[in-house]
Amino acid sequence: MNKESNTSTKSIAVLIAVLGIVLFSSKAVMVKLAYRYEIDAVSLLLLRMLFALPFYLIVAFIKRPSNPDKIKKTDYWWLIGFGIIGYYLASYFDFLGLQYIKASLERVILFIYPTLVLIISRIFFKTRITRKQVMAILISYAGIVVTFGQELSFAGEESKLILGGILIFLSALTYASYIAGSGWLIPKFGSVTFTSYAMIVSCSFVIMHYLVTNGGSILGYPNEVYYLGFAMAIIATVIPSYLISYAIKGMGASNFAIVGSIGPISTIILANIFLDERMTILQLAGTAIVIAGIVWLTRKKS
Repeated sequence: MNKESNTSTKSIAVLIAVLGIVLFSSKAVMVKLAYRYEIDAVSLLLLRMLFALPFYLIVAFIKRPSNPDKIKKTDYWWLIGFGIIGYYLASYFDFLGLQYIKASLERVILFIYPTLVLIISRIFFKTRITRKQVMAILISYAGIVVTFGQELSFAGEESKLILGGILIFLSALTYASYIAGSGWLIPKFGSVTFTSYAMIVSCSFVIMHYLVTNGGSILGYPNEVYYLGFAMAIIATVIPSYLISYAIKGMGASNFAIVGSIGPISTIILANIFLDERMTILQLAGTAIVIAGIVWLTRKKS
C-alpha cells in the first residue's frame, strides 16, 4: 500500500511539474507579445512584479519558516542577495534579451542553467565534477552552438542577435548562481516560504529600479499590455513557482530536471502558435542536443 501511495504521489508530482514548466514557458511568449505595444523592458517587468507581489505577500504572511530556530540574522541577508540575483537580475536580463531574439531561442539558451550550476558549484563550493557531467556540459553547449549558429546565419542584424544571446546567457548564469547558492537556505525556510521571501525582495528591487531609471507613470499603455502583465504575473510566475516547488519536493530535483526537458519544446510550440516563429530542422536538432545533454546529466544509473 505504501509503495502504491508513493507511486501515486510521484505521478501527481510529474503532472504538476509538467504543468508548472509549460506555464513558466509561456512567459517568453507573453513578453514578445507585449513588446508589440512599444513598452520597454523595465516597465514590463514592473507590471509583472506589481501584479505578482500581493500574492507573495499573502503567502509569506500565512506560511511561516519551517525551522525558525535554525535561521540566523545573516541568513536573511543571504536571502536578500539571492532574491536580487535569482529573480531580479535574472528576470531583468531575460526581458532585455527578448527584445533581440526569438522566444524559442531564449528558452534553449536558458535551459543550460543546470550545467552552469555544476560549474559554479565546482568553482565556489569545490564540488567535484564527474566525467559524465563534463560530457553533459559539452553536449548541451554543442546544441547551443548549433541552434544559435543557424539563427545567426539567417539574421539581418547579427550584432543584435549576439547581444540578445549574451543577455539571455547572463539570465541563465544569475539564475544558476541562485540555485547553486540557495540550497542550504531552503531547508531552513521551507521551499514555499523561501520562494515567497525571495520574490518579495525581487519585486522591491524592480520597483526601485523603475523609480530610478524611468520614474514616470506606468499608466498610459494600451489595455492589452496590462492584460499581458497580469497574465504573466499569475499564469507564468506565481502559479508555476509554487507548482514547481511542490513538484521538486515530491519527485526530487534530478527527476524534475529530466521533466524540465519539455521547457524548450513547449516554448517552441507556443511561439509557433502565438508568434508565428518558425524553426529550421537544424535548430530543432540543436534543441534536441541541448535536451539530450540535460537528460544525460540528470539520469540515474539503473
